[in-house]
Amino acid sequence: MSWLWAIIVGFVLGLIAKAILPGKQQIPLWLTTVFGILGSVLGNAVATWIGVNDTRGIDWTRHLLQLIGAVAVVGVGDMLWASIKGGRQRA
Repeated sequence: MSWLWAIIVGFVLGLIAKAILPGKQQIPLWLTTVFGILGSVLGNAVATWIGVNDTRGIDWTRHLLQLIGAVAVVGVGDMLWASIKGGRQRA
């Protein structure tokens, strides 16, 4: 069940990250989900590193770090995807 939960969270974080980033991202939906999962893992690692990964109640700081990680991974991943696929025009 934890893999299913990771996929759902990665999908949601990836979509939110695409909405936050300016312009149109060219990455497909499956890659958005993978990047969202990677961003979530990155955010959890940072939360553990600074000591806020397990608090009472809702872990707002950890969730914010996961979202920041997803935005960073989706942004970098989109640039890599565009360079692999032959570039694109930015509006």
